[in-house]
Amino acid sequence: MDIFGHDLSAAQLKRRTGDLSAIAGIRQVVLDNGSERGVRAVEVRTAAGLEFDLLVDRALDIGNARFRGVPFGWRSGNGFRHPGLHEHNDEGGLSWLRSIDGLLVSGGLDHTLFGGTVDSSNYAYPPKPTVTHGLHGRLTAIPARLLEAGEHWDGESGTLKVSGEVIQATAFGEHLRLHRTVEVDFDGKEIRLHDVVDNLGFEKTPHMYLYHLNFGWPYVDAGSEVVAPIKSHLWQSDSIAEQRIGYRILPEPIRGFVEQVTEHELVAGPDGRHRVALISGDGGRGIELSWDAATMPYFFEWQNLRDGQYALGLEPSTNRVQGETAAREDGSLTWLEHGESREYRTTIRVLDGVAETSASRAAIRAIYGQPE
Repeated sequence: MDIFGHDLSAAQLKRRTGDLSAIAGIRQVVLDNGSERGVRAVEVRTAAGLEFDLLVDRALDIGNARFRGVPFGWRSGNGFRHPGLHEHNDEGGLSWLRSIDGLLVSGGLDHTLFGGTVDSSNYAYPPKPTVTHGLHGRLTAIPARLLEAGEHWDGESGTLKVSGEVIQATAFGEHLRLHRTVEVDFDGKEIRLHDVVDNLGFEKTPHMYLYHLNFGWPYVDAGSEVVAPIKSHLWQSDSIAEQRIGYRILPEPIRGFVEQVTEHELVAGPDGRHRVALISGDGGRGIELSWDAATMPYFFEWQNLRDGQYALGLEPSTNRVQGETAAREDGSLTWLEHGESREYRTTIRVLDGVAETSASRAAIRAIYGQPE
């Protein structure tokens, strides 16, 4: 392992410290002030300088994220609000915007994208013929049951592993389970997510899933570039034509900026994975995302570049931007029968220095180009 510039085996490292958590490790904490009070979290640190917090009571999503002290996960100003404060149907279904914060906010499990009312006759409960969803569903406000948080050693290789499960259920409705495993190498710079969603209920149930991966300053800055193998733009918000701010090179923060969304048609690599990078203007730092193209074939870029917000969202998705009603109408909505599941594997890798950002750019360019 590379431990602070020293090539050490596990045995050699253990000779040098009485507690490996001095080098890297996992710590369970409880946030205890303001709207965050009572939220359980798992702090994860690697010897390479990667640090992130898993918010157990917020679907085991990722809150703070830093590399060598520099944040790359976005902070919205909302804080990591306790799920008991979440107002699911307030503000026309947009109250989810009061909870979005941190590197990863997962959408699902039966609904993502904008809300609305849809048929629920599949649950055979006459008093509730329809169900109303808010933006990106209920998942973010459901606490997880923590199953594991610890170290694993295989010979000389060490891994930090956290796993848990989230149940989204109601009588006469959906009964879905998310099993999430998050792993990093003891000396690693990448976060590996492995999610499995299955239907514990006995009625056919809709399933939609989305990762709202949010990046902030200084990884998001004037001159930062989105690098992706883009075949076409499938959809763009009207604000793009009105503001004339492109998707590829980011500007300074803009007062009163109206959010922009582009749905990109990506080309998968030979390994069957989609790959996208955010690279600083000088190439000194970046983040690369990769995920299975078969299970999350769609991808959105969310630009929230206004003063005091200044974020870039990179969003793998199971469905197109038009949402659930459109997916029901065109037959693209996923339905899970009892015992059926869907599996998702995603990697978030920190790019450190020009050599790594250049290699990432070249690998993406080898898959496909992208429009100016």
